[in-house]
Amino acid sequence: MRIGIPRETKNRETRVALTPEGARALADDGHEVLVERGAGAAAFLPDDEYEAAGASIVSTSEAWGADLVLKVKEPVEGEYGLLRANVLFTFLHLAANEPLAAALVQAGTTAFSYDTVQVEDGSLPLLTPMSVIAGRLATLEGGHHLLSSQGGRGVLISGAPGVAGARVVVIGGGVAGSHALAQAVGMGADAVVIDLDEARLAALARTHGDRVRTVVSTPAAIEREVLAADLVIGAVLVPGHRAPKVVSRDTVMRMRPGAVMVDIAIDQGGCFEVSRPTTHDDPVFTVGEVQVYCVANMPGAVGATATAALAHATLPYITALAGGWERAVAADGALARGLNTDAGTVRYPAVAQAFPHLPADPPAVRAVEAE
Repeated sequence: MRIGIPRETKNRETRVALTPEGARALADDGHEVLVERGAGAAAFLPDDEYEAAGASIVSTSEAWGADLVLKVKEPVEGEYGLLRANVLFTFLHLAANEPLAAALVQAGTTAFSYDTVQVEDGSLPLLTPMSVIAGRLATLEGGHHLLSSQGGRGVLISGAPGVAGARVVVIGGGVAGSHALAQAVGMGADAVVIDLDEARLAALARTHGDRVRTVVSTPAAIEREVLAADLVIGAVLVPGHRAPKVVSRDTVMRMRPGAVMVDIAIDQGGCFEVSRPTTHDDPVFTVGEVQVYCVANMPGAVGATATAALAHATLPYITALAGGWERAVAADGALARGLNTDAGTVRYPAVAQAFPHLPADPPAVRAVEAE
């Protein structure tokens, strides 16, 4: 099979979908690996390393024209014209991106999304490594924007001898939230985590002891904790769906002057009412007297680390798809759940539910109607 790796074009996206090591594994299996010129440069993976691994360095159109196209981030508007009736494997977050969903349907693309590949226990093996990184970065970026030089409250997350650390409130105790929390605790913050799942809160309490305060999520509890926070990290995820809005604009307007909010869920539409996507070049905007950070590709800030983590997780699934996607989904239910569009129809139930005017495969429609 011809496998193409285009260069990422999203703002400051430094990741690449395949490492030279992965290219070697695929080439050894008899596949033709086509890497767009410079695709790995931002992750310090030069073209000559791919060539040494058996890949060919090609143009943009050649990479996109392969049988199986591997990316990191969803195609941006300027790439819609490159979509084909081939197989695409990348992060899509389609429930929050109607234009892309429509473009994939129109192109007839068989599109699998990393973020909806889900095993029976509910875990997300391809989203998890990026959630870990995004969670850790959320605390670091939040602490940076709390600096007076950045327009923040001038509060150091770790505090100082005799001075308390910053009040950091993490909403959502899943993978991203738990790693944001661990980073905050490790830095000496006055840390709070809010979640609906009391068992998850109990597990976090066992991990961190009296260094963290756990709160069961209710609208009143969220409002109370957010108003007392220096840094709020939103890490609410409903796999495959748009993120619920858990912090209202009114609450944001009443937060402490100079406070910072970081929305890890922005790829899924964001979990703050005020959220809108930002970029690494222009990461924050101001609402009232609060800075809001909503960079939609946070792990792109650490491209070398994030590429290695993502490529390690995706390679077994890539290998399966390279043997034929129909056979791959028949053999692996987790990969089957990753299928979002095929043959001009929406195949993922939550996307069909979000955009009912798009043509949907009957099984997806029935799944939506049964919810």
